[in-house]
Amino acid sequence: MRALPHRTAPVALAALAALALTAAAPASAAPADAAGPVLTAGGAAVAAGDTLAAPLTSGAAATFYSTATSTTGVTCATSQLSATVLTNPAAPGTATGSLTGLTFDSCTANVTGVTSVQSLTVDTLPYGLTVDDGTGLPVTLTGGSNGQIQATAVLNSWFGTLTCSYQLSGAFTGAADNGANSLTFTNEHFAKSGGDGLCPADGYFSASYGPVADTSQSGSPAVTVN
Repeated sequence: MRALPHRTAPVALAALAALALTAAAPASAAPADAAGPVLTAGGAAVAAGDTLAAPLTSGAAATFYSTATSTTGVTCATSQLSATVLTNPAAPGTATGSLTGLTFDSCTANVTGVTSVQSLTVDTLPYGLTVDDGTGLPVTLTGGSNGQIQATAVLNSWFGTLTCSYQLSGAFTGAADNGANSLTFTNEHFAKSGGDGLCPADGYFSASYGPVADTSQSGSPAVTVN
């Protein structure tokens, strides 16, 4: 009887070829990973309920000047921002939060007739907060309990104590910067809403806060917008 042809080698070669084709399959053939969140801190997602906090960036001051181009008004060497994260969806998207604190200390004034600053406060907190990962990384604050963003300056002057109230209608806008893990606001315009007739008619607020840290995570890592 004639022996059957020996087929072990061709079968083995075919199996090796199949393995080679499998190994060469493009990575895109695998299921794609889910998109990361808008906000991360130390490589981990910022969780809803986390607290974010930031002082002024190194060397910066918070200013409240009478015009957008002047240097006359109130300057504060110390300021602190704090917020609570409400939502942090997958990128691209918009994270939301609640601005729960914005404090000012070590304030001085160079307004004629004003001798010192008793206080500069932000009223009607909390404010709505959004951070978008789109072009420019826009940051937006929206009004508090009365729909307004309000500030009050109490000043000592030649004529006694002046209480000056200001409001900003609508959105208060700024931008995030991943290089410094910061938030910056420039010349946000407040209009006088009450107080002594000697109070300036307008106030333009500028400040840069950072690094913004997630103080709910171990080590308080800096926050990045993705």
